[in-house]
Amino acid sequence: METFIYNGLATRVLFGSGTSRRLKAEIERAGCKRALVLGTAAQLKTITDLAEELGSLAAGVFAGAAMHTPVQVTEEALIYFRDSGADCTVALGGGSSTGLGKALALRTDAMQFVLPTTYAGSEMTPILGETENGVKTTQRGPRIQPEVTIYDVDLTLTLPPQLSATSGVNAIAHAVEALYAEDRNPVMSLMAEQAIAMLGRALPVIVKTPLDKDARANALQGAWLAGMCLGSVGMALHHKLCHVLGGTFDLPHAEAHTIVLPHALAYNAAAAPEAARIVARALNVSGDGATALFDLNRSIAAPRALRELGMPEAGIDKAADLAVRNPYWNPRPLQRDLIRDLIARAWAGDPPQTN
Repeated sequence: METFIYNGLATRVLFGSGTSRRLKAEIERAGCKRALVLGTAAQLKTITDLAEELGSLAAGVFAGAAMHTPVQVTEEALIYFRDSGADCTVALGGGSSTGLGKALALRTDAMQFVLPTTYAGSEMTPILGETENGVKTTQRGPRIQPEVTIYDVDLTLTLPPQLSATSGVNAIAHAVEALYAEDRNPVMSLMAEQAIAMLGRALPVIVKTPLDKDARANALQGAWLAGMCLGSVGMALHHKLCHVLGGTFDLPHAEAHTIVLPHALAYNAAAAPEAARIVARALNVSGDGATALFDLNRSIAAPRALRELGMPEAGIDKAADLAVRNPYWNPRPLQRDLIRDLIARAWAGDPPQTN
């Protein structure tokens, strides 16, 4: 009999088509009066339109959300939040928008409403990664956890196929690590396998037929489950590497996760063979899980080399040094030379290699 601890996450979830129209009612239901709408610069028109729909409930918009949640941006948003008299936030978009909402909640305890437009999964976690002076640090806590998530499949229909692919594999990464996390448990393992399977089936369809609503719904449900996995158990080698790469070289978040994932699983496969078997089973292949993930990336035309993202070859050694400094728990001890080899293979776009 396996002994384990399960921590449930308290988030109200609305899922469906057209559910974003219920945002105003949800804000009123929560007793909030003034919502600051958050997004990126590219989403300015969209979040402005959303604020207009909220009418008197809108405190304004802040369109400065950025990758890796820079502390400087959060400080600017915090001033705007306080000056506007806001008592809650509405984050529309992916991990950048959601991360900014979390950073503000950490500092103000403001209630958070999230409308995801990607498969990032951040909306289901009490985890915040912030970047300052080229270093990304991660923390978790109940104030970081969004209270309300509204999944509207319609909001994902315009997500470009390439971004859908990398965002979806980013979600798969959350589920994969849950299978070998230090505090893994049977409930999360079931969710993780289902998440990998749903995303693994949906992403090739979405890349070919972006407006396939059933595939979009399956991917969004898979991302929801994967986010719950990430929020309920600890992180390991994969997320450590991606935090290092993102914070140090300012690499795009989802793309870095997509490239690193097969290599991280290959590194841990010998120490976590059941996790590797579950990944292969979820992706409906008879081979090893790491290769299955690499082949999935190839099938959906996702990037497979860190050099494609602009990482310099000279950064491989620096990344290896940072990865073994203050490491997360991992099923296999981190050996600097082997971690360097892993990063070098990911940089070059070579297939994963089980050591």
